[in-house]
Amino acid sequence: MKSTDSIINTDDEARQPGPAALAVWLAENGPAAPRLPLAFEPFLYLRPEHQALQTGAAPVLSFYLEDPAVGRSVAHLHIALDSATHTAHSPAQAPFGAVQLAPGLGRAAVHQLLDEAEQHLAQRGMQRLALRGYPFAYDPTGAATLAEALRQRGYRVALAEQNYHLDPRRAYEAHLHPSERRRLHKCRRQGLHFEQEPPFLLPAAYDFIRACRQERGQALSLPLARVQELFRRFPREHFLFSVRQADGDWAALTVAIQVSGQVLYNFYPASPLRCNALSPVVLLNEGLHAFAQASGLAVLDLGTSTLDTGPNASLLRFKRHLGGVAGLRLSWEKAL
Repeated sequence: MKSTDSIINTDDEARQPGPAALAVWLAENGPAAPRLPLAFEPFLYLRPEHQALQTGAAPVLSFYLEDPAVGRSVAHLHIALDSATHTAHSPAQAPFGAVQLAPGLGRAAVHQLLDEAEQHLAQRGMQRLALRGYPFAYDPTGAATLAEALRQRGYRVALAEQNYHLDPRRAYEAHLHPSERRRLHKCRRQGLHFEQEPPFLLPAAYDFIRACRQERGQALSLPLARVQELFRRFPREHFLFSVRQADGDWAALTVAIQVSGQVLYNFYPASPLRCNALSPVVLLNEGLHAFAQASGLAVLDLGTSTLDTGPNASLLRFKRHLGGVAGLRLSWEKAL
């Protein structure tokens, strides 16, 4: 289905080269690749091949905003439909979904895409649309443009979270809180060291991470089989990093995910309670910081710190002590 082209010429488009005729293309049997190449690098979770792993049997609609004049798709949105609850979700199962925009795209273009999406969802019997956005640090301008467009459309913020990240361009140790700097030095004196582990150790690493989480009353969001599938399907984007003790035993582990050419996400950090006095996660993040710096990345995402009962104050404080930069992450919903 293709909408009638509309001419965009509003004040918030002033930063674009000029008015453009854009059209929405919908693939009802998604997740589908774009007809026209994307004018931007898609985040990993919004690539159709990743979307295909998220949804199971749920129907997926793929919306693309196309600029025929330049032969590019300038925005995309993948939505999974839950007929039992009459709710449409983006993402189906991933850290985030929602709309990703090409650089310089304004609010009027977002409105055009969502006009089409909301109308079609209502025709399919959906009564609510829930969107979980990416951290503002990933694309501050695009995230702000999307947030303002959603506000104008009557979406309510269902969840506002603090998201912390490290800037690989800043010196890691120099921005540590004195207490964490002491722990980093203690790790070094005790012979702890950072390593990148081979993927064949993933089952043992998963058991280690799960046991660490269980000690702290937390659960993992993905089963081992799904994590292994992600490593198989996206080997260049998934990494296993560790801190090992002098005797070779693990003191900390994480699964890290390269979400884009600019972002590395510290997805599953874990350390056992027996290592609390050393705090090897400080050394683990130093290694991730160095890896991100060497890879030319701009953001080392430490994630949010939200429990079912609200913000995890101790974890927020720890991320601040690491030199983490606070940012915003929003989730929205709207009755259709």
